[in-house]
Amino acid sequence: MLNTGTNRQEKMELVIIENLVPKDHLLRKIDRYIDFSFINEICRPYYCENIGRPAIEPEIMFRMLFIGYLYGIRSETR
Repeated sequence: MLNTGTNRQEKMELVIIENLVPKDHLLRKIDRYIDFSFINEICRPYYCENIGRPAIEPEIMFRMLFIGYLYGIRSETR
């Protein structure tokens, strides 16, 4: 089927992620009280700064795994 350009987007929607998560959500409480920035310093010696492609920041990877553990997500792709 050939589209002739009739399905153009005419409206724009502004989505603010901060507004999607309730103020009293468990993850907001964890973020408020636990500083995970130490993970980057611990992992720094194991990452090369000038060879290879950029890696996912260790702190972000740890947060993803932590959320997976809390919510019973057994796979990184979920």
